[in-house]
Amino acid sequence: MITQTLFGTTKDGIDVYKYNIANKNGMYVEIITYGGAITNLVVPDKKGKLQDIVTGFDNIASYEGHHPYFGVLVGRFANRIHLGKFALDGENYQLVINNPPNHLHGGPTGFHHRLWDGVIEDESVKLTYISKDGEESYPGEVKVMVTYQLTDENELILDYAATSSKATPINLTNHSYFNLGGHDSGNIYGHLAMVNAERFTPKNKDNVPSGEVVPVSGTMFDLRQPVLLGDRIPKVPVEEGDKHGFDHNFCINGDGPKNLAARISHEESGRVLEVYTTQPGIQFYTANYLPDEGIKGKGGAVYRQHAALCLETQNYPDAINEPKFPSCVLRPGETFRQTTWFKFSTST
Repeated sequence: MITQTLFGTTKDGIDVYKYNIANKNGMYVEIITYGGAITNLVVPDKKGKLQDIVTGFDNIASYEGHHPYFGVLVGRFANRIHLGKFALDGENYQLVINNPPNHLHGGPTGFHHRLWDGVIEDESVKLTYISKDGEESYPGEVKVMVTYQLTDENELILDYAATSSKATPINLTNHSYFNLGGHDSGNIYGHLAMVNAERFTPKNKDNVPSGEVVPVSGTMFDLRQPVLLGDRIPKVPVEEGDKHGFDHNFCINGDGPKNLAARISHEESGRVLEVYTTQPGIQFYTANYLPDEGIKGKGGAVYRQHAALCLETQNYPDAINEPKFPSCVLRPGETFRQTTWFKFSTST
């Protein structure tokens, strides 16, 4: 059910491997050791037709280049840190500003641009990476392990674990872009989206949370009942000159070990995606910033604005600077754990 093949060779001459995990239903996922990227996710529709539903590239050179985090693991801290600054245990830290005026997704050489070690273990693939003390100016040597498993119930499970030699902020997630109609099928306007959150964290002019946690009721961010994205995206309030769409953190309802975060459905294909997680938040992003000319992807596909959506299970953005947010500090002797379940099904 799991195979390993050569995906390509980096510009530095290092081999990158691809793992294919398949289940009895014909569904399969492919992961590479560069950035831990999910390159392909092939899922049946209501008629049993298999299609790849995530954006990505056919070659390693494209993953090595600048791209909008297609399918990759992001860290050491997913999402934004305001002005790239934080203080921890009396020390001040300045991170690279790679999304002005903020630090984004661990920096320009974050986990998405690192080579991971892979191994097949039982019915899963385990990727490991050691982030050196001072890498991207973060404190502590961090050892990370991410496990990918695909069940016969069409559930893709990502389990994350990390330890650190020093206190450090940690926030790990996967940045796959989904289009349930097929990765090359155009925009996501025909998708229905439900986010299981009564509250969200509004943003300031610098595109980071203001520190408030407010109700979604009465706002365009109320996604507790399914909304058609083609109707809702143009109505999302944005800063003047910004691109319309969602790029916001929602505070997931529930405090159990596995909480429903979101449900996405696509009537034409009948595909349904439910996301469950142990994390307190989810960044719902509708690919607002993909360039007008598009990005050339797999099989000649061109991905333009709103071509897909992201469901990034996470701690809240800039949590290291907001005492009221859930703590993101990992200390020596502790283990960071995060599990996210992507459950696929079909409706008639």
